[in-house]
Parts: sequence; C-alpha cells; structure tokens
Amino acid sequence: MNTSLKIIFPVILFFCFGFSSNVQGKKRPKFNVVAFYTAKNDPAHISFVNEANQWFSKASARYQFSYESTNDWTMLNSEFLSNIQVVIFLDTRPDLPEQRKAFQEYMENGGAFMGFHFSAFALSPSDYPQNWDWYHHEFLGSGEYKGNTWRPTSAILKVEDRKHPATKNLPEKFKSQPNEWYSWKNDLRKNTDIRILVSIDATSFPLGTGPKPHEIWHSGDFPVVWTNRNYRMIYINMGHNDIDYERGTNHELSFTFGNKLQNKLIADALIWLGKEKQ
Repeated sequence: MNTSLKIIFPVILFFCFGFSSNVQGKKRPKFNVVAFYTAKNDPAHISFVNEANQWFSKASARYQFSYESTNDWTMLNSEFLSNIQVVIFLDTRPDLPEQRKAFQEYMENGGAFMGFHFSAFALSPSDYPQNWDWYHHEFLGSGEYKGNTWRPTSAILKVEDRKHPATKNLPEKFKSQPNEWYSWKNDLRKNTDIRILVSIDATSFPLGTGPKPHEIWHSGDFPVVWTNRNYRMIYINMGHNDIDYERGTNHELSFTFGNKLQNKLIADALIWLGKEKQ
C-alpha cells in the first residue's frame, strides 16, 4: 500500500464506521406529537402556551417522542395527521368545518388527543360559541362552559381512578399549581362514556378569591381530568397561569409546569396515548 493510500484508507474507515455508529446511536422517536395553539389576546393563555412548548420540547428528549407545535390550524388535515400519534390542543379548538372533520375522523380511526384548559371552552354567544356538538357533547362530554373560579389558586386534587395509566403513579391526593378552574353545564358523572380520573377535593373549599362572589366556590363536584371510553383521549383542566392584570404589568405570577406530581400526570398520560398507536 502506497503512502497516500495509508493515509486515506483509515480516514475512509473512520467516516464509514463513525457515521454508522452515529446513526445507530441516535434513537428514533417512539411516537410523534403535534400541538396546536392560538395564543392570542389573553396573556395568561399565551404564557401557558409558551411554557408548555418549552416543557414538551424538553420532555420529548427524555421520553423519546418527537414534538412540534404550530398556530397554523390548516395543518389539521388528514394528510398531515396520518403520521401523528398524538394531537394536543394547548388553548383553543379548530373553527373551520374541514379542520373539525379531519380531527373527528382522526379520532374515530384510532388517533390520540390531549386537551388543556381552554380547549374545552364553549359559550354561546362568545368568540368561541358551542357550535360543534360532536366535540363538546360526545367527545369531551362537558358541553358548554358554566363558570370558573378567580383568581387562579391551587386546589387539593383527589385521584379517583388510580388504575388508569395516566394516574397510577400519583398519590390519592396532591396539591395542584394555581389554576382557573372550570365548571360545565353537562354532568360528567351521568355520562357512562366518561371515566373521571381526578376531581377537586372538598378540602379545597373555598376555592378562588374573587372579588366577585360567584368566582369563589364553596362546595360542589368538579371533575378536572377525564377520558372518554370510546376514544383515546384525555382532558386536563389545568392550563391557566396567573398574571398580574390588576396593576397592568402582565407579570407572570405562576406557572403550570412547576409541579412534579402534576407534571407526572401529564407525562404518564402522554406516554399512554403514544404507546397505543405506532
């Protein structure tokens, strides 16, 4: 072997074996996740979306899934969703008929869904009217928005179902991050398709600080995490950061993903959703 070949040959081997080693060492994602969001107008919802995108991006490396997020709801179409195992709605829901149709077909054909807080909101009349019966009544089961607590405050949450993969690693009760809690017009407990996983424990009352009296809950039954037995989905009411509105600073006062147990719920739920369909 001449001198030039003695030099080039090891270099070729290095690049060949080095490239092969890098390809083998880089693990393929176990499943693909896409999050849709709007993130307009309300600083609290915008704050949550920004925080969620950072948290899910970091979690994707730990739990080996791919994660992308977009505010382009036109991507909610059958072609794009064909390679997606889990769809997340971070704050709102699709409005156009073709987007709604694509999402419903995706779910009816084995897709998976995780929704946060405002993604279930519907109130007629409002900017987000209840004009999608399948989503609000059949899929989520909650129907229209009924009311909420204010200010965002922590609650003691009761884990009602510890056999579900999303909640099996949680204690019987845990303290949540501050949140604006929602109530609904439909009674979820009367819906046999709904499996309630987590609810507000009675020790949380009074919940909220007002100033309006109806924004302080003193009693009642309030599910905050549930699934629908007919679909691979989970709804999580958490997803509203506290913002300093009163003094006009819009300073962030709380963060949804600052709670290890709450994060465990979200991570385990996502892993459960991602494992079902490969």
